[in-house]
Amino acid sequence: MAAIYQAVYRRASSLFCRLHSTYVRKMRYLNELKEDDSLCRQAQTSGTFYLFHNLSPFLQKVGKKYLVPQFSAAEMKRILEKFKETEQRIEKSVLIGCSDEHVPHFALDLGALEKSVIESELKGSFTDLRKALFVVHGKDSPLLASAQSLLRWHDSHQYCSKTGQPTQKNVAGSKRVCHASGITYYPQMSPVVITLVSDGSRCLLARQPSFPQGMYTALSGFCDVGENVEEAVRREVAEEVGLEVESLWYSASQHWPFPSSCLMIACHALVRAQQAEISMNSLELEEARWFGLEEAVEGLKREPRSSKQDDGSFLPWFPPKQAIAHQLIGEWVKQQTS
Repeated sequence: MAAIYQAVYRRASSLFCRLHSTYVRKMRYLNELKEDDSLCRQAQTSGTFYLFHNLSPFLQKVGKKYLVPQFSAAEMKRILEKFKETEQRIEKSVLIGCSDEHVPHFALDLGALEKSVIESELKGSFTDLRKALFVVHGKDSPLLASAQSLLRWHDSHQYCSKTGQPTQKNVAGSKRVCHASGITYYPQMSPVVITLVSDGSRCLLARQPSFPQGMYTALSGFCDVGENVEEAVRREVAEEVGLEVESLWYSASQHWPFPSSCLMIACHALVRAQQAEISMNSLELEEARWFGLEEAVEGLKREPRSSKQDDGSFLPWFPPKQAIAHQLIGEWVKQQTS
């Protein structure tokens, strides 16, 4: 009987710890802020703010590093007063997270103000997100990406698709409501499969005309309505390079803000070595080719600025570590060398 009591006690203790962990408390606090407008409005007076200008995040360069500054509520009040903006401007911010100590984080776009004047006042610059994601610390990249995606969604969903009437955001920015129709709109992500194809000894990488010169990456494409992940992977590989996937397996996922808010679902796919002749779709790709192990290893090490050769051509280089394509290629290399 004592053993039974001990087992029950251990399970109850485990449940208690999980329910009262830092992570659980943090998630529940964020959910309260999303659902309670008055609580979130109060949180705006004690939270920190990340600034954007027309969806470009504000960065400060210190030495060779790019930092993402957080401005306190008091600093935001001073900044808004400096530019003759009312404190109501704060209500246009969106909730993007909080610290373990329950300090809420908000993102605010100051696109209505003069960009150069703000940069001069705050001693930094508003930087295109494509560049910002790869120069800031790795922990800041996901926050900037999700903040921009949420700000972009609010900017493009100001009217109800059914009535044409204006929609209103809640204080946290977790939804918009059309009061004329009663419809509630929530931010959405589009699923995208990104696939590293291999024939067992080589991996297949491709580039589009819009890519920076020399950059190659894994195949990717949006999931069609009604498709599951496996079907999307097989279709994209067949469409883009004319190969038939024999087997595939999931690797990881990543939020990606381009061209809008996407959920990148990363997979590895295997094709038969005897049927590995590429038939490229030139409407989508500029080039697609096989890479051996040694070339893949070199491509992972190579930086864009070091890829240009004396004759003007470019050595292959791959997306940086923050991109899930880099992870896929790294996993393949590790598999080949293990």
